[in-house]
Amino acid sequence: MLEIHDFLRYSRPMNLAEVGTTGQLKIKEARVLVVGAGGLGSPILTYLATSGVGYLGVVDYDQVELHNLHRQILYTENDLGQYKVDVAAKRITQLNPHINFQVYREKVTKETVESLFSSYDYIVDGTDNFVTRYLVNDACVQLNKTLIYGTLLGYQGQLAVFNHQKSKNLRDIFPEAPDPRDIPNCSLHGVLGTFPGIIGLMMAQETLKVILGVHPLRNQLLLIDTLNWKIQTLAF
Repeated sequence: MLEIHDFLRYSRPMNLAEVGTTGQLKIKEARVLVVGAGGLGSPILTYLATSGVGYLGVVDYDQVELHNLHRQILYTENDLGQYKVDVAAKRITQLNPHINFQVYREKVTKETVESLFSSYDYIVDGTDNFVTRYLVNDACVQLNKTLIYGTLLGYQGQLAVFNHQKSKNLRDIFPEAPDPRDIPNCSLHGVLGTFPGIIGLMMAQETLKVILGVHPLRNQLLLIDTLNWKIQTLAF
C-alpha cells in the first residue's frame, strides 16, 4: 500500500490521469531488473529509482574506468576501480532509500540467467553487445518476462518492447545474432555522452508505461536519428 511519504514524493506523477494512486501503487509493486550499469543503465536506474519502482535490481560485473565517466552518470573519478554495482547501490540508495535495491555482481550467462531473472517481472536490457542481447531476449521468452530493449551506435538508436502480453521478440525481427566481428561498437566508433542518456531515459519511460499499461510499444521498433532529429516507428 502507499504510505504518507509516497503521496508527498510522487504527488506530481499521481496528478496524471493515467497514473493516480492506482498507477503509483503498480510502480511501487513492480519488480524490474536492469541488465548493465553503464551508459544506458545509469539513466535507467536513476529514473526508475526516483520514480518509485519498489523492487529494482541491477546485474553487472564491470569496474568503473576513466573512459566511462563522460556518459555513465552514476560514477565519478573517486569511484575508479570499484565495481559498478557497488557504486550504483550507494547512489541509488541516496536517491531513494524507500525502495528495495538489489545488486548482482556477476555476468549474465546461460548458467546464471534463469536464477537472475526468475524473481523479476520486467527486464531492461542496457547491455552493449549482441551476444548478451540475444541471451537476454531468449531467456525472457523462455521465462515469459517482458523485455524493454534499447541500443545505440553513433547517432542512431533503437527502442522496443518485446515479449509483452504475447507480443513479438527480438528474433522475430532479426532471427540470428550478427557476427560480433561485423558489428561496429562505441569503443571504436565513438559516442557522444548525451546519447546514452537520451535512449536510457526513453527506455525508463517505456518501462513505466509498460508497468502502468499506458500505450507501450507493441510489435513496433522505434528508430531514433539524433544527428538529423528523425524518429520513425516500424511495425513488425
